Amino acid sequence: MFGRKTSFNCGRRFSIDLILKGKSRFRRIDSINGDSSSSGSKGKGNPFLVPGATVATIAMLGALHARRMYSDKKIEEARESGIEPELQPDVKAKFLNMLPLRSISRFWGHLCGKELPVWVRPYAHRAWARAFHSNLEEVGLPLKEYASLKDFAIRRLKDGARPINSDPHTLMSPVDGTVLRVGELKEGVMIEQVKGFSYSVSSLLGARALLPLMASPAHEDTSCQQEKKLNSSSNKSWWRISLASPKLREEHSSPPPMKGLFYCVIYLTPGNYHRIHSPVDWNVVVRRHFSGRLYPVNSRAIRTIKNLYVENERVVLEGRWQEGYMAMAAVGATNIGSIELFIEPGLRTNLPRKKLVQSEAPQERVYEPQVMLKKGDEVGAFNMGSTVVLVFQAPTTSPSSEFSFCVEKGDKIQMGEALGRWHQQL
Repeated sequence: MFGRKTSFNCGRRFSIDLILKGKSRFRRIDSINGDSSSSGSKGKGNPFLVPGATVATIAMLGALHARRMYSDKKIEEARESGIEPELQPDVKAKFLNMLPLRSISRFWGHLCGKELPVWVRPYAHRAWARAFHSNLEEVGLPLKEYASLKDFAIRRLKDGARPINSDPHTLMSPVDGTVLRVGELKEGVMIEQVKGFSYSVSSLLGARALLPLMASPAHEDTSCQQEKKLNSSSNKSWWRISLASPKLREEHSSPPPMKGLFYCVIYLTPGNYHRIHSPVDWNVVVRRHFSGRLYPVNSRAIRTIKNLYVENERVVLEGRWQEGYMAMAAVGATNIGSIELFIEPGLRTNLPRKKLVQSEAPQERVYEPQVMLKKGDEVGAFNMGSTVVLVFQAPTTSPSSEFSFCVEKGDKIQMGEALGRWHQQL
């Protein structure tokens, strides 16, 4: 009996222990549930925390956008009143300097070069055209024939969509776009970026540029000294010597007409026709490739980033036409690092750079034989939109034969239309 009672007590004690443990576990669970419910009650007590942060972020972005729109509106009003905007560096320009814009542009180019399914192509290209205001009526092929966005961006147009001005005394626009700057280069040979800030032509085209030495008779001695200096350098080409040589003047019975040096800057939007054509009949002598940065080249960037066109990657062609010197610079931009040159298919731009030094020497190639281009011939293309800068000689002898531009700053122009003209000297 005693043994049975003892075993009974032990079993009872064991069951009581289990009950107590179970209760303690339930208490823990209750405490956990209580904590979670309390935290939930706290969350429920602040129902506007996450939506409030979202609204604050949207409000901040909206304020920044409104500020930018207000600033752009003021600048546009000032421009309409004849007041030119001045260079105003801002935080965005410094921020862009920190971004890997070349890598971003390569990624964007790779993305745009991906082949799209045939059924997707018309929708994608129409969306692109709607976003950037492209004219689909001018497209040369059915939309499904353009395998990628890149192919659509550098598309050819229908025959006759861009008639070429056949007047031999006109210089035509090489691209579609907006005329940003036109004028004649005076002393200092500087091109104005914005009011109060200019950049030199030599910094745009390169220190070894074939710019003509436009010396007046009073400065003929200086020209002779420069010629001797050129002759003493074995690595200088005959082209640089011939442009400045006074011996050329001895071949003429009368002095040749004076040649002025002019420039024109044209901006292409992403929706413009992206192919670059020859503005005149000319011989291309040298190609120069500058591997620079890839800042945007829109109107805001122009008035906030110093030396924008000099800093950016660009391809420069130099040569000679019937009136003298001719140079054409195709300037790249963000997402437009790839500049194709049809006269040199092997040229590759926006390649990964081993050096991060901005002042590395450009890659130069002298064409032997020279590349002969006719007016309207295709020269190259941008993958998106960007900027073309023309620098050229033209007659300035007398009012009857003086070169004058047919366009003004701010004008829209299409490839093939006249940029400027001059009259045949009698």
